[in-house]
Amino acid sequence: MTDIIQLLPDAVANQIAAGEVVQRPASAVKELIENAIDAGADRIKLIVKDAGKSLIQVIDNGCGMSVTDARLCFERHATSKIRKAEDLFAIRSMGFRGEAMASIAAIAQVELKTRRVEDELGTVVQIEGSKVVNQSPEALAAGTSISVKNLFYNIPARRNFLKSNSVEMRHIIDEFQRIALAYPEIFLSLHSENNELFHLTPGTLKQRIVHLFGNNYNQKLVPVEEETSIIGLKGFVGKPEYAKKTRGEQFFFVNKRFIRDPYLHHAVMNAYEDILPAETFPMYVLFIDIDPAKIDINVHPTKTEIKYEDDKAIYAIIRSAVKRSLGRYNITPSLDFDQETSFSNMISNKPLDEIQAPTISFNPNFNPFENEIGALRPSNSTRSTDYSSRFDREAVPQNWDTLYKITETENHVQLPLIVHEEEKENNSDLIVPGAQAKKSFFQIHNRYIVSQIHSGVMLIDQQAAHERILFEQYKEQLETNQGSSQQSLFPTTVDLTAADFELMNDILPDLQTLGFQLRPFGKTTYIVDGIPADLGNNINEKQIIEQLLEDYKHNSSDLRVNKRDNLAKSLAKSSAIKAGTALDNEMIAELIDKLFACESPNISIHGKPTIITLTLAELMEKFDKI
Repeated sequence: MTDIIQLLPDAVANQIAAGEVVQRPASAVKELIENAIDAGADRIKLIVKDAGKSLIQVIDNGCGMSVTDARLCFERHATSKIRKAEDLFAIRSMGFRGEAMASIAAIAQVELKTRRVEDELGTVVQIEGSKVVNQSPEALAAGTSISVKNLFYNIPARRNFLKSNSVEMRHIIDEFQRIALAYPEIFLSLHSENNELFHLTPGTLKQRIVHLFGNNYNQKLVPVEEETSIIGLKGFVGKPEYAKKTRGEQFFFVNKRFIRDPYLHHAVMNAYEDILPAETFPMYVLFIDIDPAKIDINVHPTKTEIKYEDDKAIYAIIRSAVKRSLGRYNITPSLDFDQETSFSNMISNKPLDEIQAPTISFNPNFNPFENEIGALRPSNSTRSTDYSSRFDREAVPQNWDTLYKITETENHVQLPLIVHEEEKENNSDLIVPGAQAKKSFFQIHNRYIVSQIHSGVMLIDQQAAHERILFEQYKEQLETNQGSSQQSLFPTTVDLTAADFELMNDILPDLQTLGFQLRPFGKTTYIVDGIPADLGNNINEKQIIEQLLEDYKHNSSDLRVNKRDNLAKSLAKSSAIKAGTALDNEMIAELIDKLFACESPNISIHGKPTIITLTLAELMEKFDKI
């Protein structure tokens, strides 16, 4: 029997390694920029076309490479950082595995141009699928330029798994932002389709955060700084009132290397305990400086996971440092445990004989029933103080029983409850014999609509009900392309982050179907010329769009929701009436009618009930009458 185990050819081995190191264009962007930083560059320019599928080019002013190094850098496990195994535990540079360039060259067409400052001529190397097709000297500027063209050109199956350009571009922006945050002292620029998306001049960390995410972040940041024998911690956390429903701007860096660590994330969230709105996440950009010998960064091919020698101590330090910073900047309430604050205004230093008792002035002849029900008998100031005389029957107002009749108020409505035929089986308890039976509806705390039914009481969550109505309406508009629009009297500009701008480009056709009239203006700005007609008047277009994008990103984590359902759900949540909104008679009637015309009136868009019924038996049990 012949031997069956063989060594893989280098080209195949490189392609396999590329599957771990280069998962999408953003992975190549990360590796190339990290190499530029390790080369000592302080000016780095990133150019992408077709979201990196056609071109990724990184130009830097670093130290450059010699002729030999230019060729050798494409070999597997070729590195300038590691000489012996012990060096793995003293790494402070970025790339060190020696796999990135070999992996990229195995799945793309790569052109390297490089020159050292001391050399007169530079070197050009061209590689396709791990094969060198050209190497020649050339007059070049000092530094290095690497162009990666037609990524995955020789692996069509991998290329087919790439997402749309807008999705891949958002991943590139994410990687770019992480590196930009880690190195605020370096000039960085990002160009896409001949447009400059970022132009980041050197500055402080706070300036870099503001440049990346917008000027409004200037007031959202709380500085954090802590020095211990275990780690050094510095950076910024966001004020709790600006927390979002998505984990967008959350960054941990260990020795300037971006990492993902749920354990340390929990330490930050624990510091926000009791001051963070429900189901929201604060922003944070935190840097941990630690002895490389106490961590292991060689855990994952992308180097985003790290093992720590003393993770519990690091957890405690982060939690206490963030908590102290929030308290120091008056984010958390400060309490004086020696004194109850509600009594502080009642304490006086005056002697007891100088303290005056409060007095009340009143008209003893005032009659509250004089104008409406009937006058009381005139009071007699000389009447005996005997208690029995105070309850003289002749002093009781006439027609007193009318005071206890329930009158119709603004939020107390008489209207027919309309239940469609298809809902009769599932909602038979809501129907009283006789067509268009009269039902009584009113609001409780401007949150719930209440009605009596023949078996008890029905309660409707007004916000959840309206979200259900709008969701089904928007979903139908997306399927039939029948959304209507109303022109804005004054167009509004909406400034977005680069990632949100790419997301807007992705969902723009569907937004236009729903009735939004939007057009790009500048690098990351949209102009709103119109909004869906059913959103009504007095709508803040900017707020609606920002909330729509936030909800869309939040819903994207649910793989069961497709793109259009996500958009319909996000817009429904953004534009629905909120709990605490007072509704008049006509609005309640319309809301109830539209709810029971829905396909699923009983379930909210979040899978929770919109309608709850309490039977008489349940009410009697609560009053202990069974």
